[in-house]
Amino acid sequence: MAILEVLLLIGLVLCALTAVLNRSIMITILTYMGFSLVMSVVWLLLQAPDLAITEAAVGAGVSAVLYFLTLRKIRELKEEADREREVR
Repeated sequence: MAILEVLLLIGLVLCALTAVLNRSIMITILTYMGFSLVMSVVWLLLQAPDLAITEAAVGAGVSAVLYFLTLRKIRELKEEADREREVR
């Protein structure tokens, strides 16, 4: 059990570093989702199932959907601005 906990903690550190150091927003969002899922497993191992469910639902679910929707809106705004520049 201790080996699993150490592996999960290493995974958390790697996810955090990848999210911070990566230049791609899409990969950063996916890494954040992975961080939340690993963290929910850690909560389960700490015998806190209520926190694990909340972390999985909010961290990997709702937040990720909001990030993806925001990313899509940003891309649409950039494309619209590019089209306006081409018209001028």
